[in-house]
Amino acid sequence: MASLRIISYNVNGIRAAMKKGLVDWLKTDPADIICFQETKAEKDNVAHAEFTSLGYQDYWFSAQKKGYSGVAILTKIKPDNVQYGTGHQVSDDEGRVMQLDFGDIRLINGYFPSGTSGDIRQGYKYQWLDEFYLYLDELKKKYPRLILCGDYNIAHKEIDIHDPKGNKNSSGFLPAERAWMDKFLDSGWTDSFRVKHPEPHRYSWWSQRFPSVRLNNKGWRIDYINLTNNLAGRILKSEIYPDIKQSDHCPVFLELKTK
Repeated sequence: MASLRIISYNVNGIRAAMKKGLVDWLKTDPADIICFQETKAEKDNVAHAEFTSLGYQDYWFSAQKKGYSGVAILTKIKPDNVQYGTGHQVSDDEGRVMQLDFGDIRLINGYFPSGTSGDIRQGYKYQWLDEFYLYLDELKKKYPRLILCGDYNIAHKEIDIHDPKGNKNSSGFLPAERAWMDKFLDSGWTDSFRVKHPEPHRYSWWSQRFPSVRLNNKGWRIDYINLTNNLAGRILKSEIYPDIKQSDHCPVFLELKTK
């Protein structure tokens, strides 16, 4: 296997996405590994045989609260190890992080909290970010080659959001959140999309409140596949697929040379 193809996709409810053609899209073989966020379902309540019939093994880490949060990974490559959670109870109860090992690479699928519902959740978001930063810093000592994909719920720079001035006080683009992204990337991580795509107007999420928003590409780039700097030289391709529309997010893609 000369390369590894990875997709990260917040499906905003996997059963709803399946009704909108998710399985048909998977039949086109878009990647070897698909990392879903916001599954909003238990494995047993999903027709997951539709995934395994396409050659994927499926791993699920669901929230204890029904119909909320949760991550899952489909993979055509058998992982060497699967880890559920980070040991932080609230995060694990909400099914936010799972990890798979492939050779010398550890792949992390993360669904970062949103702070849009109010001050309490925004406060938890900051707590989660601080905990996760320290967790990743420790993890790197044991697993120096990391890929962290997922819905970060943060647009990093002005280029990553259609209206930076109008959103300067919006959760997801607050100064403290953007500063966390600076600190995170400065600690030894590379934004794989920006390595290949310095151009503006490339987004991965559009508000559902106004249907015209996606039509007019008034979006945010809050979904990432970032990797430790020691893997940056292996990036073959990175992309965002706005034409895939089973969710208010769209898939983001990375192809990585394996050796």
